[in-house]
Amino acid sequence: MKYLQGVTPAMVTPFDKDGSVNLKKLVDLTEFLISKGVHCLYPLGTTGEMLKLTVEERKAVAETVVKTANGRVTVNIHVGDTVQKNVIELAHHALKIGADGIGIVTPIYFSVNDQEMENFYVEIASSLPDDFPVYLYNIPQCASNDLSSQVAQRIADRCKNVVGIKYSYPDILKTSKYLNINNENFKVVFGAEQLLLPAFALGCDGTVSGVSGVFPEPFVALYNACQENDLEKARHFQKIITHYCEILKNGSIPHFKEALRLRGVDVGYMRRPQLDITNEESAALKEELKQIKF
Repeated sequence: MKYLQGVTPAMVTPFDKDGSVNLKKLVDLTEFLISKGVHCLYPLGTTGEMLKLTVEERKAVAETVVKTANGRVTVNIHVGDTVQKNVIELAHHALKIGADGIGIVTPIYFSVNDQEMENFYVEIASSLPDDFPVYLYNIPQCASNDLSSQVAQRIADRCKNVVGIKYSYPDILKTSKYLNINNENFKVVFGAEQLLLPAFALGCDGTVSGVSGVFPEPFVALYNACQENDLEKARHFQKIITHYCEILKNGSIPHFKEALRLRGVDVGYMRRPQLDITNEESAALKEELKQIKF
């Protein structure tokens, strides 16, 4: 099995002005991120505007990233959807095209109880081979459903291929509970970029991060510093990451796309109903980014 570890950018999805997916720009983005030393790639998550894409569009994006990466980095495809049938279809597609694993966000919008949450994951994971890694994905501030460590443990008990979780909420105590699953043999990748240093100190395997999909360099540097037990250097890069988070409005996808354009990586436009940032906002972003010395 290939696991998520180190720095895993949550990739944006490039769109043309008419809203169509631009696969050529996706190839360029994939090459850009790999060239910056990231360890894995995570397309079609929240940052990738996944719920705005059709199933066929999502398949095309997944195929493009897997083909372009060509085994140079681990590729984990996010397959979560509002329709469970679509999740299963996308999961099997990821397996078919040679992805290294999948992530599945909790059920979205409609509230579920613990039994429904457990059944949801078990039914999907059980339809896949035992050696195909499945990551749970908990982002309660967006999905409206929260996944407890107790339910995650029950899911892992029933499904050998459920190997870890992507947790995108700034709760260090809950993170530590996830790390105790399976007698501390459960992979946890952390998404709250401003707390990466304490998350790595706790034992998280890495980060799946939207901001690292724009500025991967300080994330790779922070991870390397932690691997080398260089706390002073790690603190330095955590401060830089926090500054980038603030400038990019703590997860504004329109700002991500504009910042990439300013870096020379054209990833096109937002898909409606979200709008691109204005010319005035772009000029302000450009000036703010000049303040960071990296």
